[in-house]
Amino acid sequence: MRSAIRRRHYSYRTEQTYIHWIKRFIYFNGVRHPREMGEPEVTAFLNSLVAGRGVAAATQNQALSSILFLYKEVLGKPLNWLDGLERAKRPARVPSVLTTGEMQHLLAGLDGMKWLMASLLYGAGLRLRECLKLRVKDVDFEYRQIVVRDGKGGKDRVTMLPAAVIEPLKAHLVRVKVLHERDLAAGYGDVELPDGLARKYPRAAYDWPCRNCWAIRMSAPR
Repeated sequence: MRSAIRRRHYSYRTEQTYIHWIKRFIYFNGVRHPREMGEPEVTAFLNSLVAGRGVAAATQNQALSSILFLYKEVLGKPLNWLDGLERAKRPARVPSVLTTGEMQHLLAGLDGMKWLMASLLYGAGLRLRECLKLRVKDVDFEYRQIVVRDGKGGKDRVTMLPAAVIEPLKAHLVRVKVLHERDLAAGYGDVELPDGLARKYPRAAYDWPCRNCWAIRMSAPR
């Protein structure tokens, strides 16, 4: 399952989600191998999510997509249309959005790195995972923009860098760079690189521009 997902370059979050639902599907059916099961077992599992747990429509669709991927791409047994499947209904709700004053009050209760991250989530429109994965090289102070790599759907995009965070973020990166240089001197300090870049550029994992903006990821000396 993991190999099939990674061959198609799906995001790590998608991989985690698919594996989670496949495990739940297998345990729901008494730890039977998926090859031994078919539409009736899949239908029973998905219906149980709605009837027994009252999951949202998006959650049931996640489970369905995971199972369809398993049977089509991994087992080579595409499932026919699932008759009798009770689909969770997606409610039409107006999203709750904080006012400018409420957001300012919320940010006033934070400081340091947490304030910086929350300010980027709000001011730059970053998703939480996009913010956590932000690297030094993707922050452009001159153009006042942030390049988001491998966002939702595996797409890159450019968003604004809020003026209010420019100076605090610069000061934060100065402190992070000191820690980075200390890690390098101790034989640590490399970071995870996507795809095969670590093999193609062995030293890139130690370069400052590739460093995560928020934390020093410690690993064994090499």
